[in-house]
Amino acid sequence: MTAAERDVVVIGAGVVGSAIARELSRYRVGVTLLEAGRDVGAGTSKANTALLHTGFDAKPGTVEAGLVRRGFELLGAYAARVGIPVERTGALLVAWDAEQLAALPAIAETARANGHDDLRAVSADELAAREPHLGAGARGALEVPGESIICPFTPPIAFATEAVLAGCELRRDAPVTALARRDGGWDVTAGGTALRARFVVNAAGLRSDEVHRMAGFDGFTVTPRRGELIVFDKLARPLVRHILLAVPTATTKGVLIAPTVFGNVMLGPTADDVEDKTATGSTRDGLARLRRDGARIMPALLGHEVTAVYAGLRAATEHVDYQLSFEAGYACAGGIRSTGLSASMAIAEHVRERLAAAGLALEPRPDDELPELRVPNLGEAFPRPFAQPERIAADPEYGRVVCFCERVTRGEMRDALASPVPPVDVDGLRRRTRALLGRCQGFACGANVAALLERGAT
Repeated sequence: MTAAERDVVVIGAGVVGSAIARELSRYRVGVTLLEAGRDVGAGTSKANTALLHTGFDAKPGTVEAGLVRRGFELLGAYAARVGIPVERTGALLVAWDAEQLAALPAIAETARANGHDDLRAVSADELAAREPHLGAGARGALEVPGESIICPFTPPIAFATEAVLAGCELRRDAPVTALARRDGGWDVTAGGTALRARFVVNAAGLRSDEVHRMAGFDGFTVTPRRGELIVFDKLARPLVRHILLAVPTATTKGVLIAPTVFGNVMLGPTADDVEDKTATGSTRDGLARLRRDGARIMPALLGHEVTAVYAGLRAATEHVDYQLSFEAGYACAGGIRSTGLSASMAIAEHVRERLAAAGLALEPRPDDELPELRVPNLGEAFPRPFAQPERIAADPEYGRVVCFCERVTRGEMRDALASPVPPVDVDGLRRRTRALLGRCQGFACGANVAALLERGAT
């Protein structure tokens, strides 16, 4: 195999593409992971609702339903092993009127069809006792014990890091501009460089329909669905004990309120179809709608300071299911919507199995060739360097705080900059350390963080 040839080229280093690259790199396979942007996980994957879904409410019988359920198990176990913060808060799906209350039994039946028989009806009185800050008028709820909160940033970084440590080639700033089938393989042009691959995997997220057509196929179109969210200050965290879900409609799962693993409270998302695949800015109308919904769901929340607002685009299509297809040495993982984080490892498993069936030889690497990864645990409920005297004694850099809002130390930033998949900009450093995520949004520490990034790992 020459330097320009690979067994598999994976297009897209979001959470799904990175998970696929990690899965394939556990075998003696030459893999290249291509990312159009400057970093892994810097598109849709960084701007989701940060929930680890059980898949209780997926449409029974769909590919999505099976993969979210399997992915919940895989990612939960992986997170515990490598240090990704997860908190099993459980969820309460709240009914606010008689119509929504009447819909709860059907939702519970859907959950049972998806293999979840642990949902339980919650009366209005019990709901008020368990979530005393809910607004007036809640009629009852369904409890979903398994729903959890997770760090949205760490999984794609962890997946890509494991892949790179196992021999995967990662190319950032490498948008695919041409893709052609030739002589039983694929010619791929990315970032101005030609590659030759036996198999191509399309995990290009919002651009997955464009790559699909570039490969000569059709069948779906991505219409970005913008979800705007508001993040409230850590002082709001005691208000919320569970993930508070809405009764879904035909077009959206509705606005939720949830704690985050960083110790904040999140309100959102909206669900607006847009044409522009780069339209990730927040809007006056979207934020106003969220505040109206928030005032109804939990009035006390609106009295707290807003730490940040952000918007993400989901890769919605005209279909209700994921768009997974396999033909002619090509695998497509398109139309992966808001459940993509939860399903990512199961999607990777599924793609690997289908590639093997298509003729990709998969010889497992022995255990001593596989990396033993531990990532920095960014969760507020878990030990962090600034509060670990023994760690500071061994390395004083872990006691030198740079970002005081989030209590991020020079040692953590140094480690991120020296990692196998280092950040190349401030946003990447933020997602690896929590720096700049806090109350001041970098007003106090932004210059120091930028200076550390410029100096690199030294």
